[in-house]
Amino acid sequence: MRYRFAWTATAALTLSACAAGPDYKPPRPASLGVPATYIQGNNALIDEAALANWWTRLGDPALDLLIDRAVASNLDIVQAQVRLRQARESLRQTNAAFLPQVNASGNAGRNYSNRGGGTRVDDNGNVISGGTDSWSSSYTLGANASWQIDLFGELARSSQAARADLAASGYDLANVRVTIIAELVTNYVQARLAQEQLRIARETETIQKDNFDIAGWRLQAGLVSSLDEQQARAQLAQTRAAIPQLEAGLRGSLNRIAVLTGQAPGEATRMLESPGPIPAASIAIVTGIPADTLRQRPDVRSAERALAAATARIGVAQAQLYPALGISGNIGTSAASFKSLFDIITGGIFANVAQVIFDGGRLASQVRSQRAAAEGAFAAYKQNVLIALEDVENAVAALNSARARKAQFGTAFEASNNAAILARSQYEAGLIDFQTLSTSESTLLNARNSLAAAQGDEALAIAQLYSALGGGWQNMENSPA
Repeated sequence: MRYRFAWTATAALTLSACAAGPDYKPPRPASLGVPATYIQGNNALIDEAALANWWTRLGDPALDLLIDRAVASNLDIVQAQVRLRQARESLRQTNAAFLPQVNASGNAGRNYSNRGGGTRVDDNGNVISGGTDSWSSSYTLGANASWQIDLFGELARSSQAARADLAASGYDLANVRVTIIAELVTNYVQARLAQEQLRIARETETIQKDNFDIAGWRLQAGLVSSLDEQQARAQLAQTRAAIPQLEAGLRGSLNRIAVLTGQAPGEATRMLESPGPIPAASIAIVTGIPADTLRQRPDVRSAERALAAATARIGVAQAQLYPALGISGNIGTSAASFKSLFDIITGGIFANVAQVIFDGGRLASQVRSQRAAAEGAFAAYKQNVLIALEDVENAVAALNSARARKAQFGTAFEASNNAAILARSQYEAGLIDFQTLSTSESTLLNARNSLAAAQGDEALAIAQLYSALGGGWQNMENSPA
């Protein structure tokens, strides 16, 4: 019988290689609409080391420390790690179906019986047995095993789907990390920009307070009308009104940084309350070719794995249309005493075949449903690909724009600063009216703020571009790549 069982198992394993459903093949770039090169990119070979730790190129140790904290403690990352562990356990549960299931049971007890004599009642109303009481022991042991033979690949396809889901969860974790790093850099740059704008506003406030005092002295001396004093007063008040708004924006960025690093707002960002420079961002960035981006973007790779899982589940549904073969067996013993428990052992082995004859089209509908799910997964994958390419093109455009504006605002700041110094000296000498001075200093204030904003925009565009290229996860532990 054991040779017959071995033959049956071998035949079943051979048949299981013929898995139902389509075999998955990754879509070719042509079917996804992927161009050979970027419109604005440099298409040079991408530097993966620079991509993995791109924020270090900004040269800001405080930012590096914050990102280390976020990677270690951010709660969105923790949740993604939990989902990854769940997916790993799901794969183990799926693969367990390939192995036989074995169960064992045992019982021991005492049995009571009473024979003949019936019962009677004494003078006090107590029930007295009239028969013979007897006690006996019983012991049983048993085990049974069952094994589903994967004739048409239902289990194999389920395992393929679970492995793809696990890989997708790994890429989802990587994508969360990329997103958190980019968001932290964005808030850090915004915080430093707010500090720079506050510095500009407070320096401007000091100058405008001097202008207000000068206008008051000149009014007292009868050199000007009260118009100069009121214009100076209005200008000073407008600058002072802008300061609380900038302070609120700074506080919002600091609070967000604290949460991103897994801490409560307040003490976590105390070190950032001292003003610091906007991260210097004049660095060259290699974009590579679109195919590089698709390989580096974790969200794109997650979508591709979701497509693979959806394709495998077509086979799971299709295999249920075909016969199912199972093998089961049992072994057991029973006795009236423990020492004779193994005197007689009984057992058996069975094979069973099951086939759905009629189910109202339910199983066929499941196959069609899974095919539709795979079509949807392909559409989602293609959309992720196109969005990734769009993100890179937009980020390159934003970076080029920020750098061009920074250069022009640098020139504007230099010119407006010279004009403001000249206008101030001429006003003090009584050669021009206050309106001319006010216009000159307003132009200087706008130029200073615009230059600072352009510097911030350049750093933000770099963060946007590196995020679009998929940087920030390549060296993480348990990388799915």
